[in-house]
Amino acid sequence: MFTIAASLYACGGGSGDAPPPVVDLPAPPVTLGVQPAFPNLVPFQRPVAMLQAPNDGSRWFVVEQGGIVRVFNNDPSVATSSVFVDITARVNSVGEMGLLGMAFHPAFPLNPRVYLSYTSLSLSERVSHISEFTLDVDGNLDPGSERQVLVINQPFPEGNHKGGNIAFGQDEYLYIGLGDGGGGNDQHGVIGNGQLMTTLLGKMLRIDVSPAVGYGIPPDNPFAANANLQCGANATGAQNCPEIYASGLRNPWRWSFDRQTGDLWLGDVGQGAREEIDRVVLGGNYGWRCFEGTQNTGLLPCGSEPNLQPPVAEYGRSVGTTVTGGYVYRGTAIPGLVGRYVFGDFTSGRIWHIAANTQPTVMVTTSFDSSLNISSFGEGTDGELYIVHYGGQLYRLTGS
Repeated sequence: MFTIAASLYACGGGSGDAPPPVVDLPAPPVTLGVQPAFPNLVPFQRPVAMLQAPNDGSRWFVVEQGGIVRVFNNDPSVATSSVFVDITARVNSVGEMGLLGMAFHPAFPLNPRVYLSYTSLSLSERVSHISEFTLDVDGNLDPGSERQVLVINQPFPEGNHKGGNIAFGQDEYLYIGLGDGGGGNDQHGVIGNGQLMTTLLGKMLRIDVSPAVGYGIPPDNPFAANANLQCGANATGAQNCPEIYASGLRNPWRWSFDRQTGDLWLGDVGQGAREEIDRVVLGGNYGWRCFEGTQNTGLLPCGSEPNLQPPVAEYGRSVGTTVTGGYVYRGTAIPGLVGRYVFGDFTSGRIWHIAANTQPTVMVTTSFDSSLNISSFGEGTDGELYIVHYGGQLYRLTGS
């Protein structure tokens, strides 16, 4: 998702840009635009996410890749932000690594727990951490309160495809998106990590963080029968990992839940031919490394592909190279956009929107060019959407 790593997404794989079954569907007459949201703020340093606490629209939190989360009042004229937490001493932010995700406990602040997703500082290995923090007496996150919930060893030396987004679903379980471990063609083991169920890599995970020690396994996870054989110690296990919710992902950089339906929408960054949007379901397999979008990669062996799910939408390299998943719009400022899924591309700055009930796979083409490096979208408690520009500024999505 980052400028210095953009070329890594385009390496290897792909055998052309064959058309999918259906072309782009007509969109309602909505003219999109962007405008600076908080123009008086000092630019952020490599921002990768923005979010608000549950049921609290008074403040915004911005996650900086280097290891700092900043907070400021939700006021268009605000000129200052402050540090909510600083864990830079623990973070390796080279390439696509760093402080990559943040999630408030659904009952925050009555339950004062906040979760951070980051990669560790060590240069000799790559480790992803999902950690729990609690508030200090000043209402900020206490760095010393860290409880490591999940520690995931990553392949060395690849520093890409770490995923890193985390969020709570309506079921109040914590969802964790992890990439395939990095490098081209998912060359990890015989069939690649995306199709290997004894690793957490290349998966969407779902865990229960309510236990005071460790974590629990939701009883309907696909491999919940192996709940006593958790893979969180080193990302692998002797049996299929009970943390897995869905599989076959390459690099699920940004994804979100539809606040109205609970549907999970995900942008999976492609390799050399296609960027894809998936609507993720329990037990779904989204194809990688067997497929990149709807295109067969020809990489063999690639796995048995159980419960294979085609993408909802995809696009080729002529319009973008690095998808950034967004949100189903549930605001009121842009009536023609309500119920449509909005997403973008980091490299080209294009923004698309598609119908939430889109099927089968569509090739999206028509788009709005924001001229931004879209590292993430943000959704306010009021349902309005914002854009995080990796260059440091925040924008509001507008429309007419």
